[in-house]
Amino acid sequence: MGRSWGKRLWMLLLIANIAFIWGNSMLPGSESQQLSDGFLRWLGFLLEPLGEYASLVLRKAAHFSEFACLGVLLAGFFRRRNLGTAALCGLLSACVDESIQLFSPGRSSSLVDVWIDFAGVLTGIALLHFGYILWKKTRKTHKSEGT
Repeated sequence: MGRSWGKRLWMLLLIANIAFIWGNSMLPGSESQQLSDGFLRWLGFLLEPLGEYASLVLRKAAHFSEFACLGVLLAGFFRRRNLGTAALCGLLSACVDESIQLFSPGRSSSLVDVWIDFAGVLTGIALLHFGYILWKKTRKTHKSEGT
């Protein structure tokens, strides 16, 4: 697969991820809560010790996770050369996400969620960056052992 195909794949995955994130933000509050309640029933045994905070923790973890995926995809798309641009795009995506919620019935916007989202983006960028470094070191070690 050539470089242009690789770039197109990163772009396609990025678009799909952003569509997923923003699509969830467009859901009315009641539908969003139903989704969260379904996951809570499914993961209840893990979150049971959190009691009344289980739903809140689940929702914040979902924000963090979907934006961590976005961070990985942004870092891959920008080929790790311009991680500052990747981080800025992630922050802007978080701001747009919270802005969408202002116009979704039964939803609200939260600055705390922007920070959680951005922390997810930075974590995703770091994961891809350090994963790449580890991969390069492992590859270099295998090459030196083979010669």
